[in-house]
Amino acid sequence: MQAYALLLAATLNAGTVLALAALGLLINEKAGIVNLGAEGIMLCAALAGFATVVHTGSDWLGFAAGAGAGALLAAAFGALVIWLGANQYAAGLALSLFGGGLSAFAGIGYVQERLPDRPRFDWLGLGDVPFVGPALFRHHPLVYLTALLALALVWLLWRTRAGLVLRAVGEAPQSAHALGYRVRLIRLAAVTAGGALCGLAGAYLSLAYTPLWAEGMVAGKGWIALALTTFATWRPARVLLGAYLFGGVTMLQLHLQGQGVQWPSQLMTMLPYLATIAVLALISRNPAWIRANMPASLGKPFHPAG
Repeated sequence: MQAYALLLAATLNAGTVLALAALGLLINEKAGIVNLGAEGIMLCAALAGFATVVHTGSDWLGFAAGAGAGALLAAAFGALVIWLGANQYAAGLALSLFGGGLSAFAGIGYVQERLPDRPRFDWLGLGDVPFVGPALFRHHPLVYLTALLALALVWLLWRTRAGLVLRAVGEAPQSAHALGYRVRLIRLAAVTAGGALCGLAGAYLSLAYTPLWAEGMVAGKGWIALALTTFATWRPARVLLGAYLFGGVTMLQLHLQGQGVQWPSQLMTMLPYLATIAVLALISRNPAWIRANMPASLGKPFHPAG
């Protein structure tokens, strides 16, 4: 039972990284912008958060630095694709490559650095309750805040005027512009907010999930988060469930190795990526279903008339 409790806890921990990044990308795509640069944003944010904690000792400053780095890179990407008309897919790939290279270069001096002792959490004094305690009540606060964020996005997108305007910008930007909404500014705000969440995911990765800095430590999680938005049909609650599913697959490899399953370690490591490919292949068999849920103007540039 203890082993299964630890597996559940690890699943929630791993799923938080994916959920934060995927929720940020969902905000982008609801506004009609495709950002393929999540991997690079997360790498730069992971380094920014780690370096900030090394120099200040404050985890919360580290998370703020990660979110700020993500927002800054996303805002630069947004300016390129929204105002200067750059191709969204090419600019996103360039951002991913730029972020990977910049973080590798700037992070050389932090590879051997160590963070201060990590805090231990025991919520409501329930951390020692058999099974439930280790599984649910010893997590970083961001694990719980991510679940609340997904619920808040559900409310924002479908129960508020701001959410209606955001969805209108992603569905019919010309109509939103005709009604007097500043489509490009709204898209830039959405891209910046989404980048901040991707940055928060990167900072969580280097400060809580695996508290260290290593080149390329995001290891494809940005691409999995991107696939997760499609898998979840652009619904925040489904994003959260999908993130925990993929997190469980990621942790399953370690659990199976701990149980002595004699499978090649390379195959175990491939499991999350194989699961991503399998899911995308399955949902791609019904393109009409994807089109019915996808924002109508996703990936399409907007040029205001007049």
